[in-house]
Amino acid sequence: MKLLTKSQENKMVAGVCGGLGRYFNIDPALLRVGFVVATVFGVGMPIVLYAVLAAVLPQERYW
Repeated sequence: MKLLTKSQENKMVAGVCGGLGRYFNIDPALLRVGFVVATVFGVGMPIVLYAVLAAVLPQERYW
């Protein structure tokens, strides 16, 4: 079962893009660029979305 979590290894700020990239099998760098482009062009509220995901998503655990 896949679980959406924040990444511990592949993070720049909070690990949200690293976790999303792992979950959707996408390069996290593309997601980071997407967040930056959306922020610059004012599409939606990407900073608020990132902050909410950073607060809500659990950290990934290594067993």
